[in-house]
Amino acid sequence: MMKKLIPALLLCLLTVGLYSQKVEKGFVSLFDGKSLNGWKISTENPDSWNIEDGSIVTRGPRSHLFYDGKHGPFKNFELKVDVWTEPNSNGGIFFHTDYQESGWPTGGIECQVNVSHKDWKKTGSLYSIASLGLVPVQDKRWWTQHIIVKGKTVQVFLNGLLVVEYQEPVGAKPSERAEKVLSSGTIALQCHDPISVVKYKNIRIKKLPD
Repeated sequence: MMKKLIPALLLCLLTVGLYSQKVEKGFVSLFDGKSLNGWKISTENPDSWNIEDGSIVTRGPRSHLFYDGKHGPFKNFELKVDVWTEPNSNGGIFFHTDYQESGWPTGGIECQVNVSHKDWKKTGSLYSIASLGLVPVQDKRWWTQHIIVKGKTVQVFLNGLLVVEYQEPVGAKPSERAEKVLSSGTIALQCHDPISVVKYKNIRIKKLPD
């Protein structure tokens, strides 16, 4: 019996390690790898969200998933998310946003997830603010999307490579359709459409001084 228990125990410890080893010093995990505890799905198409092999996966019509846990809200921070996409998929990571029951979030800023979808604004873009047409990541391979917000500056790194550095201009104001200005708020993930399959895991954040 003991011989059978030891491999099982080692497998359990290894599995725990897979989730803990990527939470760097100073960061806290926002996703436990097995449930949506601490997250709130919009009322629009809640079945579009699944958990598969330790990842949050989008499969279905438009919907958004908002962090609603004890660590928020967030103003200045470093956020790291490991992301994986099927070809022709679109998604997004929102910050400084607020829970919204349906529709595209009007609050905050979206950091685009899109390697090969028809939308030319590719992964790492701050949607409709600072756009990239080419990216150093690929579909069907994991990458780390790293967003740093300090005051009025936003930096986006893909696998450690700086791809966007945005300085919000003095006097920036919300547009008629969306706010798209730096403030504070929560994090949200996007399920864009029924054919877009996006996986998010190892979601961790570190608050920075105001």
